[in-house]
Amino acid sequence: MRILGNLLWVCLGGALLALGWLVAGLILCITIIGIPFGIQCFKIAGLVLWPFGKEIRYGNVGVGSTLMNLIWIVVFGWELAVAALTIGLIYCMTIIGIPFGIQCFKFVQLALFPFGASVIQRRVF
Repeated sequence: MRILGNLLWVCLGGALLALGWLVAGLILCITIIGIPFGIQCFKIAGLVLWPFGKEIRYGNVGVGSTLMNLIWIVVFGWELAVAALTIGLIYCMTIIGIPFGIQCFKFVQLALFPFGASVIQRRVF
């Protein structure tokens, strides 16, 4: 089911969303100051491309991660979180779109707090 969900996701807009995150990461990596933010965009792009079967875990949240998350929220995060929330709500308007909406809600959390987060592949037994 995970493979089918990911393939449908890519066909129904996931590829464009991931491309947007990649372009944003490349633009941010142009300056030295933007490199940490660009790396987070690349991490989010990987999740956006294949979201099914992955989860977000938070750890290593120290002073540096908290400070970077605050800067991220003010500059980038709140707009991206609102966009992901809106897309998720639109997906959830249909029964078929609910799994895709749930994946978008994962992006809301990551769009707000990308520093200190890691994307983990869920194991299926």
